[in-house]
Amino acid sequence: MTFAAAKSFLVSGGASSMAAAVDEEARQQNLAVAQGLKRQDAGLLDQLIVKYQHRLMRYLLYLTGNREQAEDLFQDVWMRVMVRGGQFNGQAKFETWLFTIARNMVIDLRRKRTASSLDELFESGSDDDRPMSFEVADGEPTPFDCVSNFEDREKIATALLDLDTLHREVLVLRFYEELSLEEIAKVTKSHLSTVKSRLYRGMAMIRPKLERVGLRLREAV
Repeated sequence: MTFAAAKSFLVSGGASSMAAAVDEEARQQNLAVAQGLKRQDAGLLDQLIVKYQHRLMRYLLYLTGNREQAEDLFQDVWMRVMVRGGQFNGQAKFETWLFTIARNMVIDLRRKRTASSLDELFESGSDDDRPMSFEVADGEPTPFDCVSNFEDREKIATALLDLDTLHREVLVLRFYEELSLEEIAKVTKSHLSTVKSRLYRGMAMIRPKLERVGLRLREAV
């Protein structure tokens, strides 16, 4: 084996080992969260709220299109986490489980208001129901945040709200929350092929609007 080949092998092996170590650390963290929720550890719940509050609120805002509803659901989701925490087994990421709970609660709310599925979230709504601003500052920039100013971020929010709910949801989970396609499929209870289709169609619909404000989407997969 040449020196260059040996170096390449060592570098490759080191990267694989590091990735495996990161995966194992994440697995242990998820298991620790699962154990804490089973114990109904109030301190752990406080930590989870602090860590995920901005992401959860952003997801609810984009899913409902209404700040008041999102704020009410935000409280209800954390109550559900506290009551049903024992159901989280730590085999998946906590945020995947959290977003699944949030999505189910949005659907439950809409069903009570006669909408039969997530597809119908905005069919009977109006633009007046939408919040004036979707700013949820958490200090961590996402791919959709990498624009020059507040006005451009408002334009991105407007472009997302112009999409139907199902395509918007997949874009938010992929580009804001940076979930994998497999994780999005778990949250939405959809086939992977369905998630890919919604993602590509959503990107095709929103790309022209984003390019007008100087933002290009990174690759979706």
